[in-house]
Amino acid sequence: MRLSKIILVALVLMVLSFGCAKGPQQKPLEPIPGAPDQEPTISLYIKEQGIKKNIKLEEYLAGVVAAEMEPTWPENALAAQAILARTFTMENIKAQRVKKLHGTDASTDIEEFQAYNPSRINDKVRQAVASTRGQVITYRGNYVKGWFSACDGGISATAQEGLAYTKEPTPYIKAGAEDGCLANTVPENKNWRVELPLQQVRAAVQQISGADPGNISSVNIVEKGPSGRATKIQLGSATVSGPNLRLALGSDKVRSTLITGAQVQGNNLVLEGKGFGHGVGLCQWGANKLASEGKTPQEIIKFYYKDVDIQKLWD
Repeated sequence: MRLSKIILVALVLMVLSFGCAKGPQQKPLEPIPGAPDQEPTISLYIKEQGIKKNIKLEEYLAGVVAAEMEPTWPENALAAQAILARTFTMENIKAQRVKKLHGTDASTDIEEFQAYNPSRINDKVRQAVASTRGQVITYRGNYVKGWFSACDGGISATAQEGLAYTKEPTPYIKAGAEDGCLANTVPENKNWRVELPLQQVRAAVQQISGADPGNISSVNIVEKGPSGRATKIQLGSATVSGPNLRLALGSDKVRSTLITGAQVQGNNLVLEGKGFGHGVGLCQWGANKLASEGKTPQEIIKFYYKDVDIQKLWD
């Protein structure tokens, strides 16, 4: 009997040792419904020429990465952008957003889809796309929203805060990520200032709210999100969404909603702030910094997205 117990204990220890040697078992990735297992050929609406053409998806992505990010940047930053652009493309094709507009899978109109400029493609861009071939970001078996901005002002935002997006939950967006991007970005992203005629502001507020705010003699940021971005702004008798006001006034002028100063001076609304873009998801200048510090494309993605998987759809 004693010998049997000794043998049983020894067997248990062997099994445990074998299990520890193998390490923790990796959870299998959930398949994406309808995802292709081979590189697709997609249809592309080229707005500048008003034509449609078919193009291999990876070839298309090279033109996107070259247009959306500076092609001379570190390869790992370009590769992170490639993974994000591929995810954005596949998620939008699945939702058929452009199909409803032009009957195509994608569009070169930046208001509808992504920027695209094949003339900027270089060897770095080609290698960045090739090294991440087929890779997409998923959360629980679905494509994530492939959001990114130029410069998050040093801290990332939730989708609701930066984009006023409430259509569906986006728990995979890592808000509050501090990337130090202001240390290496261009001066106009570190501090910006804009003067906007009150007449234009009044028209923008009316467009958003559907009501005339009356004469605007003051401005008040009545609500900020977790990262400090203005989510509600009072102008005259109206209170409007910060992200919506930014778009209505021009996102190239009001560079972000990370506003550090707001006042009415004479006939102008004067805004000051930092960063460029909505600050949701990947920050391009932050990706540049992380890549320069030796981070891999996948590590860069997971700095800005949480609890996500990076899946390879095709070889």
